[in-house]
Order: sequence, then C-alpha cells, then structure tokens
Amino acid sequence: MSSTYDESSFKVLRGLEPVRQRPGMYTTLDNPNHIITEVVDNACDEALAGYSSSIAVTAHADGSVSVQDEGRGIPVGIHPEEGVSVVEVAFTVLHAGGKFNKSDGGAYKFAGGLHGVGVAVTNALSTAIEVTVFRDGGEHRVRFVGGVAERPLEKVAACAKRKSGTTVRVWPDVSYFDSPAVNLAQLERALRAKAVLLPGVTVTLNIEQSGESKSWSYPDGLRSYLAETLAEQELAAPIFTGERYIAKGGDETYAEGEGAAWALAWAEEGAICRESYVNLIPTWSGGTHDSGLRDGVYNAVKSFIELHGMLPKGVKLTSDDVFSRVSFVLSAKVLDPSFQGQTKEKLVSRGALKLVSMLVADPLLLWLNEHVEYGKKIADICIKQAQSRMKSGQKIEKKKGSSVAVLPGKLTDAADFNPERNELFLVEGDSAGGSAKQGRDKEFQAILPLRGKVLNTFEVERDRLYSNAEVHDIAVAIGVDPHDLNDQADLSGLRYHSIYIMADADVDGSHIATLLLTLFFRHFPKLVAAGHIYLAQPPLFRLDVPAQGKKPVRKLYALNTDELASIEDRLRKEKVRDGSWSVSRFKGLGEMNPIQLWETTMCPDTRRALRVELDDLSFRATEATMTMLMAKKESGSRREWLEFHGNEVTGDV
Repeated sequence: MSSTYDESSFKVLRGLEPVRQRPGMYTTLDNPNHIITEVVDNACDEALAGYSSSIAVTAHADGSVSVQDEGRGIPVGIHPEEGVSVVEVAFTVLHAGGKFNKSDGGAYKFAGGLHGVGVAVTNALSTAIEVTVFRDGGEHRVRFVGGVAERPLEKVAACAKRKSGTTVRVWPDVSYFDSPAVNLAQLERALRAKAVLLPGVTVTLNIEQSGESKSWSYPDGLRSYLAETLAEQELAAPIFTGERYIAKGGDETYAEGEGAAWALAWAEEGAICRESYVNLIPTWSGGTHDSGLRDGVYNAVKSFIELHGMLPKGVKLTSDDVFSRVSFVLSAKVLDPSFQGQTKEKLVSRGALKLVSMLVADPLLLWLNEHVEYGKKIADICIKQAQSRMKSGQKIEKKKGSSVAVLPGKLTDAADFNPERNELFLVEGDSAGGSAKQGRDKEFQAILPLRGKVLNTFEVERDRLYSNAEVHDIAVAIGVDPHDLNDQADLSGLRYHSIYIMADADVDGSHIATLLLTLFFRHFPKLVAAGHIYLAQPPLFRLDVPAQGKKPVRKLYALNTDELASIEDRLRKEKVRDGSWSVSRFKGLGEMNPIQLWETTMCPDTRRALRVELDDLSFRATEATMTMLMAKKESGSRREWLEFHGNEVTGDV
C-alpha cells in the first residue's frame, strides 16, 4: 500500500465525471426513471410557464425514451462565457441552467429544476442523447455520445417561424442501474400526475413495442384525480378543494404567485392516498409543504370542534389524530425551493410550512362551518382516532413500592446519599459491571450494569418510555422524569451530580454510547444542558514497560492508536530499548481487573472523561444531526450522508 501523499495525490473531477464517480448522490440507481424524469420536468416547466399545451413521451423499442414539448425551445446561440451553444452547456455543464434567475426578466418564475444538475446528470449516465430544437425558424440538432457532443449544434433544416419546442431522446447507460429498463408503470404514474398538476395540458405516453398509447388531461385538476384514485372508498364528506396564491403586494414575506392548490378527503377505512408536488416536482418523501398542509388542516378542524363543543372530556386532539385518515393531493408553487438531495424527494424550504398552513386553514374552516353535517362527520373520525390512540398508548408509570419509585435491583448504589457529590456509572455488560463494583469508591460511586444494546428511544413517545426495562431502570436510578428542553423540568430529585456512560472503546461500545446519548438528548435534555452527562474514556491499549535503571516497572495506558504511537515515541526518547515493552489491547471493559478500571476510568484524580454539552444555540443543529442518524424514516438521508462521508471511515479490525 503506497504511503505517498503529495501534490500528485489530488485529483480534480471535471465536467460530468463527478456524476459517474458517485451516481447515487445525483439520482436513484434502481432503474433509469429518474434521469428520464429530469427531461420530463424541463418540458413541464415550459408548460407551467404557459408556453406548451402538450407533452409527448415515447418509450422506444430499443430501450431509449424521447420527450417532446411545444415550449420555447432551448436557446441555440453561443453562450458568452462557455463559448459553445447553450444547448451543449445545458447537457454538459453541472450547475448551469435558465432557472436560477428569479428577477422580473427571468425565463422561469416557478420551476422545480433548481439544483442545477438536471439533464447534465441524464447525459452523464447515458450512452447517447439526441436533442432537436425548433426555434427562430430553424430545426437544430446535436448528438451526445458518452456525455460529449459529436459535433457542435447545427441547423439541419428550416421550419415555420412560429414553430418551437424541444425533443430529447435518451439512451440510458444500463451499467449504472440495477434494472436496465425504464419502469413503464412508474413512468405512467408520474406522467399522469403531471397532467393532473397542469390543467389544460395533455400528457401522452406512447409505447412503441406494443403500439399502445395513453393520454391524460384533467380539466378539473386535483379534484378529479383524487376522486378517481379513491373511487372505491366511501368518503365521509365531498372532496374539499382549494387554490390560493399570494397577490401582488399581498405579503412581504412571500413573492407574488407563491401558494398552493389542494384536494382533501376523509374516509374511516381504506387505503390512504397522499401525493405532494412542488412546482410539478413529485416530493415522495414529503417535506415542509406537507407539514404546512398538516398544520393548516389541524388548526381548522380543531377550531371547528372547539366551536361546536364536540371534544369529549379528557380527550386531547393532536395533528396525527386529525391527519391520520386524510387523503390529499397538494401542489405547491414556491419561488426558490430547496430540496433534500439531488433527487428532490423532500422539500426543506422553511417558508413553505407557514405559507401552505396560512393559505389552507381559513378556507377549510369556512367550508366546515358552511357544511356543518360533513364537518361533524370529519370531527367524529378525528375524535375516534384520538380515543383509540389514548387507549392503546396508556402511560406506563414507574414501578413503585408504597409512594416512591422502586430502585432497580441491578443498581449498586453509593453508601453515602449525597447527590451533590455522588456519581453513577452506566456500564456496558454484566462482567464489566462486576469489575466496576469491586473497583469503585463505595462511598460516592454507584454502578448500573446494562445488558446488551438499549432501545433507540429517538421516536419513542414519552408515555411509552418505561415499557423498556433498561430505560426504566436508568430513569428510576437518576430520579428525574422524562422532559423536553422547553419544559419546566424538576431536577430536584436528581440522585447523582455526574452520570458517566462507560462503554467499551470499540465500535459496539460507540453504538451503545450513541443510543444512551440519544436517550438523554431526546428525553432528559435538561440534564445534558446542566452538564451532568459525561462520556467515560476507557483505554484501548496497555503498555507494560520493564524497569530501567532507577525507574520501576510501569503500566501505561493509551486511548487509541494515535496515543499509543505517541507513548511509544516518548519511550524511545527516554532511551527505553525499542521492543522491550509489550502492548496488549483490551477487547472490552470486562477484560480489565478492578484496579485497572479504577485507575484508568473511575478514579477522579487519574481518569479521563468528556462532558456532553448542549445549549440553545447548538440544539437545533444537534437535533437535525440526531434526526438524520437515529430517525427510522431518515434512511435516505443516512444513505446520502454515508455516501458523502464514506471515504472518512476507519475500520476497527
């Protein structure tokens, strides 16, 4: 393995090479559908801007797909900075396009393609692409092979001056995808949705091999689409539709034209249909516009229920209760949307939540009060959901004997009850717990051994927290109830001033420490903010150094390989014969005898530990990181993060 690290070690990826190196960062790799959708989205943006009334997609027999629109056509002139045609720039340069300029003179006011890598990614992951542009009285054509134009864009024929549009034919490179063929069912669903979101625009799919042709046009937009999808279900009320946009000078926070259109339906049973879009881009993972719809619907329904006094005593309504049986189609228009990842599956624009919520709440509340009978049916569904939730999620209390919580049997408590001084060690494994019990200072140190990996409590409701035995024991031992950072938490019952997470110095130990940190961050953040939580730093290596002159036999400890190397360098400088010392690695805390554990990890005079800190400024950033790492629904974000940071991994062998 070469250890050379100099100027020649740096490689610069130019052109489309970054996409080919890590295609998973830019598109989905199960099939080529997404790179085809990038082309379709460009055609839809022309329709959204009002320049095209039809979009035709053809799945050819040779596996290629072509997309044709009647828009303005990509500009065919030479780009002033790149020195090649704008068509070539669009397909070969990442982060280039006509959708960044949002001024009054911009080509697109509302568009989904704002990450700047759209059709350039399509070109990078295709064996060939043919582009035909009708514009300025001419038919212009260019062919890309392997991402590079065979020859400059050329005018191949004349056409009527009024004729305009763009046709793009794509041959996906099958080597990049798990399935080489375009998923026609998935493509059909996407095209059908585009037709729904573009009233008055006809979207057609032609399948060359079978001769089949399908065409969609929804003059009634979202209502007819949702009605067709829920045709076999019995709805509690007619579909509620609405459409509101910010007027000129109507709101300083938002731009003219920003807003949303929606269709909502409630049903007590059956499958739920939920689809959301931003500037015609499907956001399959939802995002802030979905959250805005949820917030607006919740506020309107809750106000209706309170106005009519329908909420039973003791029942508390949540947004999940109101939204659990809602089917919806949401189409938001956002001036400058921000998405999570290149595939644009989730909107993260902060302003979209307030925008959609503000626009939806008042019309829905007005509609409910105008149709009280339907409003009460919807309210009954929401109340039943709340009652069902409360019944199934009964709060699990601490185990109590008489009037106080019973301390867990595994806890070996300190002899002197002095919370200002006492310390609790949460120790990984029963064997390490045994060593810790023998090595501790019994006067002020307590030991609670943990068996295996504790539960990931990031998404566990507070009322269900005590259902897990290990979490229950930890909560009872520390003497503080679960809380949020904004709660007026009572810390007067805290039994230990310092709580140490003591796990093995390996990958499994790091995982256990992360799970415990998740527990404290999510359910005991006041303890973290007050500086009561510590990470013990047990050593990974021990060096046995023989006697040298007047120096006796020594035992030295190193936290990691870097510190081990530093200690060995120091020994060499002390003239200790190289190789005379022996190095042993601790596989876990259980391999340390009580004296070693005391000296290295528990003795206040010699131990090393990291205090976990949290303040108001860092909370939001920490919460975002913890959500990405620990939330069940963030697998896509974790995958993207791992792909981006994969080269930083150090193996623990």
